[in-house]
Amino acid sequence: MSPQDNVSRRSFLRGSIGAAGGVAAVAAALSPLKDLDTSDFTMSHFLQKHYKEMSEEDMQEVLERIAKEVEKRHHLRPEVRDVKPMDGVEFAYALNLGKCIGCRKCVHACVAENNQSRSPEIQYIRVLEMPKGSIDVEKGNHHYDRPKVPDKDHFYMPIQCHQCADAPCVKVCPVEATWTEPDGITVVDYDWCIGCRYCEAACPYWARRFNFSEPEIPDKDINPNMAYLSNRPRHKGVMEKCTFCLHRTREGKMPACLEVCPVGARHFGDLADAKSEVSQILQKKRVFVLKEDVKTLPRFYYYFDEDYYVDEKEAR
Repeated sequence: MSPQDNVSRRSFLRGSIGAAGGVAAVAAALSPLKDLDTSDFTMSHFLQKHYKEMSEEDMQEVLERIAKEVEKRHHLRPEVRDVKPMDGVEFAYALNLGKCIGCRKCVHACVAENNQSRSPEIQYIRVLEMPKGSIDVEKGNHHYDRPKVPDKDHFYMPIQCHQCADAPCVKVCPVEATWTEPDGITVVDYDWCIGCRYCEAACPYWARRFNFSEPEIPDKDINPNMAYLSNRPRHKGVMEKCTFCLHRTREGKMPACLEVCPVGARHFGDLADAKSEVSQILQKKRVFVLKEDVKTLPRFYYYFDEDYYVDEKEAR
């Protein structure tokens, strides 16, 4: 192996899993370690424990390492935390399709909040322009480019991670780099992900994003309020996705996409609280979920107000 070849924990694990298994395969995967290039990471990074196995002391060491990496790369000192889920909370989203105007402000607020790559720009939210009278997402267009929205012949359907209770992405991950937390948020440990993209293929909602190249974020655009399992900067070769802005929502704030919505189409809250806004919507509105037949049990609901149906009938 040449000295310039770079071996990371990710490529090591990918090689181990791709091999047939057994002692010989493990030995083969371990053989490059003698020539390990540590220019991009430390040995402690390489040997980092799984998130669920880390002690508080382990986590503090990891957070300090991440803070130093961000400071070195972006020339500012971030606040990186490990924000835990609150007991007895189950987060969910409800979106009023009759109000959404397709402005895509939610898309760009999400990019800014979650330190997503700007070149190429990675977007967690796709807004589909849908022909009125149909909820077949195959007929939707997320490349629409109109000088003015909304268009009278269409409605708009934002799609992002649905935080499924029976998430197929979790089932297929060969290294348990993604899992569903007690509050219903499905997360990704970017340090544990090996970039196999099985989760991307398994997701029926196109919610997973893969970093084909090293993400680029201008220093001035970095959001320094970071959490380990959400918006800390990622690297080439890992998956990422919406986490309901857990670094905000687990501390009592709303997701960035909701706060920026100019028409109040987005609603977020705790399903375990019968008095929460999202619980009230589920009780009083005719909500539906996308691709109900795949039985992923999403925590992302859509609905139309009753007056939307009345207006549609009058328009005809």
